[in-house]
Amino acid sequence: MMSSLPSYALWLLAAMAFMGYVLGSVPFGLILTNVAGVGDLRKIGSGNIGATNVLRTGRKDLAAATLGLDAAKGALAVMIAWIMTPPDFSDRILAVTALAVVVGHCYPIFLGFKGGKGVATGLGALLALSPITGLIGCAAWLGVAKLTRISSAGALAAFIIMPFVTLALYGFSFQASGKPMAVLLISLLVLMRHSANIGRILNGTEPRVPPKQK
Repeated sequence: MMSSLPSYALWLLAAMAFMGYVLGSVPFGLILTNVAGVGDLRKIGSGNIGATNVLRTGRKDLAAATLGLDAAKGALAVMIAWIMTPPDFSDRILAVTALAVVVGHCYPIFLGFKGGKGVATGLGALLALSPITGLIGCAAWLGVAKLTRISSAGALAAFIIMPFVTLALYGFSFQASGKPMAVLLISLLVLMRHSANIGRILNGTEPRVPPKQK
């Protein structure tokens, strides 16, 4: 897929991948909770730096901000790559950038490569890379999470569905567009990061989101 790119495009691809990784490494959940005086998020709840663990602090405002900022950095990385890349091979460079920003969130250089699970950042990146795929993923995530009151179940549903949606949209040829491969790899990464959650869902011990107080 990358061998057909001219040399200057390969340099651009490397630059955009680096940009995406560094941007993905910014731990907004940890920053917001520290600034708000909540404490070190890595020592609270599951120790994860994502919005779900921020919610466990009791600060819904910080959780919402974390969710929005994590999604925004995913979308922003892809949008920057779109602005910087000539249209002849933009799909492939955008696809690599989308993967890089999610890898950055999951394995951030600023936190010793111990990061989040990539759900919000992945959805943000895929909304920018393939809006239809991203919208269907968001709908699946919200729908299943609301039905089961298990946030991780919604995430798993979204990232299981999205590769099939992308294949339906772009076909089975990975050569023409990097989008199917990017969605597949991002989904596999997010699912892998949820391995412990999958085990708890199967044995019925995965925590549920408390119902809203009336």
